[in-house]
Parts: sequence; C-alpha cells; structure tokens
Amino acid sequence: MRGKGLKEKLKSLLSESEAAELKSSLEIIGDLAVIRLPPGLKPLGGRLAEAIMQVHGNVKAVFSQASPVEGEFRLRRLQHLAGESRTETVHREHGCLFKADIARTYFSPRLQYERIRVARLVQPGETVVNMFAGVGCFSIVIARKAKPAKVYSVDLNPQAYRYMLENILLNRLIGVVKPVLGDAKTVVEKLKGQADRVLMPLPAKAREYLPYALQALKPQGGWIHYYDFVQAAGRGEALTEAFKLIPRSLEGFRLKAAFGRVVRSVGPRWYQIVLDVEARPSEAV
Repeated sequence: MRGKGLKEKLKSLLSESEAAELKSSLEIIGDLAVIRLPPGLKPLGGRLAEAIMQVHGNVKAVFSQASPVEGEFRLRRLQHLAGESRTETVHREHGCLFKADIARTYFSPRLQYERIRVARLVQPGETVVNMFAGVGCFSIVIARKAKPAKVYSVDLNPQAYRYMLENILLNRLIGVVKPVLGDAKTVVEKLKGQADRVLMPLPAKAREYLPYALQALKPQGGWIHYYDFVQAAGRGEALTEAFKLIPRSLEGFRLKAAFGRVVRSVGPRWYQIVLDVEARPSEAV
C-alpha cells in the first residue's frame, strides 16, 4: 500500500519511469530515508522528500545521496532535503536493534536478507570472524539467530566501532560478539587458525583480503562468505562470472564455491554477488 501511495503522490511531479527509478533507489534506515536523485530531478528534491515523509509516516528526515559509497570507511555524502536535521537513528531488523549515524558509518538495509541467510548457516559452537563489520549488523544477527561460541566483529572506522559497542549492549550480546577496532589484515594475525567461518561483506576489498580470510580459518578449514562486484550483461551472466573469481587453491586450502547469488544490481551491467566458499586443507583432498 505504501509503494502505491508513493507512486500516486509522485504522479503529478514525475513521469512513470522517473517515479519507478526514485522508488527503487529509496532506502529507509530507522526513521531516516535516503534517495538518489538524477541531476534532472534535483530541483524537485524538497517536494519529493515531503511526499516520501507523507507516505512513510515513520520517516522523520530525508536525504539525497550526493556521492557514491567510497573510501576505506565506505561513506557517502548526504544532502539534507526535509525533516529533522540529524543523521543518527536506530534501525530494527530481524528482531535486532542497530544504532548508526548514516553519514559517519556504513549501513545498508538492502543487505538484510543476506544477514539472515548467513545467520541460518552458522552451526552451534562455531567461531565466526566478520572482517568488515561496520556497526555490527551481520555479527549481531548471527549472534541472535544462531548459537555461535564467539563472533569477532572487526572494523577500521572508529565511529563504526563506537556504534558497534552500543549495539552489542542494545542487543545484550556482551561476551558473544567481540568488537575489534583495526584493519582486518592485522587483526587476523591474532586470530589465525581460530575461525570456522569468515565473513567478507566488503566487495571493494574482497580479492585483496581473501588470503587473510583463509589464514583466519582453523587448520581443518571452514567457510568463507565472499562478496564482490562483477560486470556482466545480466544477472545470469553475473553469477557465471562470479564463480570464476575463486581460485582452486590458496594459502594451503582447496577452494570450492558451493553456492552463489546476485545480491543486487548496483549500476548498469554492474552487480554485487556473494559466494559461499568451502575451504579444505589441500592435503586432505
């Protein structure tokens, strides 16, 4: 009903194709909304923001995304369009609470399916290393929905780390989720050989950090959840290309991508993918 309501609200302002593009770009994080405005629609930003707030009554502020997600902290510049002038919010997902500042930390509600999908794969008693944790979303969903022994939740951004600490408290997960501030390359040196499962939810760094993810695994091996970007003509071709990304062996392990899916389209012929990679000792194969 809300999608239909927004479409009706936008009918007098936008063409059908423009309204569809705007709706597909809308992200609601807690009580804040972020939209991507094509250059031709920027003069209408304030009116569009007011329409979004009227349809989504819980939304208290609307921002436009003024830059791509970029930099080592995965941040984007935001322009305030309407509503309250703040960027901090609390987002609810899968029964968990995530406090975040959307201007100073990375947060994507579009990954909510991936977070629960991975959590359902975690076996009781596993040790998990999340190499790029942000404010702790994957880590906390796993800790709440599975029964891991420990989830090491690593991020380089001091602001993300601060919110991660708050979120561990909010979700009553002290002792299960272990927050770590630092570069995953360095952190893995201290966690080498401890993990049953490693998460790599940072596509821009996936290939560079894959050897370090493997070093974190126990000697008997385990699983890597590998996220990356691929260029392809369509979703089917994107998945085919994705399976080509994983080498047959690395760091003393034989690797097999047992499952893959296209997470989302991020641009023309550009896709985010995930591969669930099984790693076993080379001598055991």
